[in-house]
Amino acid sequence: METIGIFYGSTYGMTEKVTEKIKKAFGRAKVDVYNLNTASPEDMTKYKNLIFGTSAWGIGEMQDDWEYFIDKLAEIDFSERKLALFGLGDQKEYPESFVDGMGTLYCRLPDKSCVIGQTAIDGYDFYFSLANKDGKFIGLVLDEHHQKNLTDERIKKWVAQLKNEFI
Repeated sequence: METIGIFYGSTYGMTEKVTEKIKKAFGRAKVDVYNLNTASPEDMTKYKNLIFGTSAWGIGEMQDDWEYFIDKLAEIDFSERKLALFGLGDQKEYPESFVDGMGTLYCRLPDKSCVIGQTAIDGYDFYFSLANKDGKFIGLVLDEHHQKNLTDERIKKWVAQLKNEFI
């Protein structure tokens, strides 16, 4: 498998910790990690396999680093790349906008045809999410506030899925 580039935005460190867990779950695969506040579009173009991670802020906003970076994605040709997304959210406090940060990131992608890694919505309790497309989440969804005990297993399953989809 080709090297994977993970790009994340993290204000208080929760998304960064999840990023490290995802990297570790890939085992022997080569994974490079970038914090968006120091990354560039050129960094992303080094990889055929990409993972973007974000949390949701307030009522469905993307994390600040993504807000500042999102328009730069138009500079990248995604036609020969595969992209997986993961998002953090709080389904109890924000059930009407659960993981909307990831959904907004998806909506703003210049090419959605490259997105892989969809996951089931089963096991979550929310009213609405921009990350829910046709009855599936567009990527890995984690609630570190209310389902932290499920995070490791969800990451393990998702990474196993990505290992097949990245090929």
